[in-house]
Amino acid sequence: MTLYTFGRWIYYDKITGEILHNTGISHSTDPEYELKRKPFEAVSKLQERDASTVEIIKLEPEDYEQDFREGVLGRVNPETGTLEFAYPDPDEPETPPVYQPPLSDQVNELKQENALLKAQNAALSERADFIEDVIAEMANQVYQ
Repeated sequence: MTLYTFGRWIYYDKITGEILHNTGISHSTDPEYELKRKPFEAVSKLQERDASTVEIIKLEPEDYEQDFREGVLGRVNPETGTLEFAYPDPDEPETPPVYQPPLSDQVNELKQENALLKAQNAALSERADFIEDVIAEMANQVYQ
């Protein structure tokens, strides 16, 4: 018997971004389990809602794995439709949560920015070397 793993489904208020329901990661022997989910019938917070006021984000099991492990899902940014997490400081548990984009997304953006900056730095270095060579050649011409 095969065990299937299904990703989280995050149901949220499309105006405020409030998380209404998070299915978590699910496991089932039924390959069509995901298609049979009926949270608007089973989850009281969703039963109370008009389905047109709710949006769903469907994640793969590995999506934001570390963010869910280390942070707390706080809301969905209604303007961008992206998840926002709080990462509590264990040394200051009384500090109110600050919600921000997932750290994994921020790290990926910084990696891309770092690669771009390295490429720009290499290009500037090559240009500086070229200019030094031109100046040296001009100096040779002047002093001959």
